[in-house]
Amino acid sequence: MLSMLRAIIVLAAGLAQVPQATPPQPPPATQAPQPPPATDVYLVALADPAAWTASSVSNISASPGYDNQPSFMRDSRSVLFTSNRDGKQTDIYRYWIADRKLTQVTSTAESEYSPTIVPAGNGFTVIQVEADQAQRLWQFDLTGKSPQVVLPDVKSVGYHAWIDASTVMLFVLGQPATLQRATPGAAETQTVASGIGRSIAAIPNAKAVSFTSRDDTGVWWIRKYDAETGAVTDLVRAPEAGEPHTSWSRDGRLFTAAGTKIYSWKAGAAGWTVVGDLSAAPVRTISRLAVSPDGRWLAFVAEPPAAQ
Repeated sequence: MLSMLRAIIVLAAGLAQVPQATPPQPPPATQAPQPPPATDVYLVALADPAAWTASSVSNISASPGYDNQPSFMRDSRSVLFTSNRDGKQTDIYRYWIADRKLTQVTSTAESEYSPTIVPAGNGFTVIQVEADQAQRLWQFDLTGKSPQVVLPDVKSVGYHAWIDASTVMLFVLGQPATLQRATPGAAETQTVASGIGRSIAAIPNAKAVSFTSRDDTGVWWIRKYDAETGAVTDLVRAPEAGEPHTSWSRDGRLFTAAGTKIYSWKAGAAGWTVVGDLSAAPVRTISRLAVSPDGRWLAFVAEPPAAQ
């Protein structure tokens, strides 16, 4: 009897040491990607910036969610921009200034960003996020039809600017992001700068673009790439600490924004000039902007009052 009791005790002790199977754990929940910040596209006349008031500014997108990347048509009568109207994907919209009318231009299953008129003026290019998440440069006609891929082999394009019909400059995603020169239809590109910011702008009356990047101390600069010589040179230091977004006017002025202030600079100037302050308008944190070809209008992106 005693030996049987000892055997039971030994067996129980052995069982206690056997590791118990851990029930399978469910995989961690995948966080949904964060939507882009709520922004709107606004329009203001450049004729008298000293007189800017809340009533001077028109909200031309007037839609909840993401509206961004304004770009004027060549005749300055309308503005293209990116808009997310259904909470799912973005399309390109067109605002007619005189009529105050908004029309949808593209209607695709993919998302389009950064509409830019092509040098020939007969269409516009966009960055299209395709089903496999490739980001390629596509061209549409002015009605938003006849899509065709411009650079089939470049699949990580973030932004772009045309120098001429045979040269387009690309912000290519990566660590770091790079400025690359491309020819429509060609497979190869040329990297001309690295560690660049998100603003590329064609410089009027020159085969060149401006782009942004930081120096060794972290200060943002606007720099120039000359497509004829291949040279990269400094133009001007950004007016404030944040990453600048820029646009050129046909008379050679470079525009940017910081907070609610609009600045301009011209080659040969000692520094930036304050064009005007839009603090009286119901906006904050101006980012991207575009100057109309005739110099009469400024389109800009800002956070609406609801974002405060």
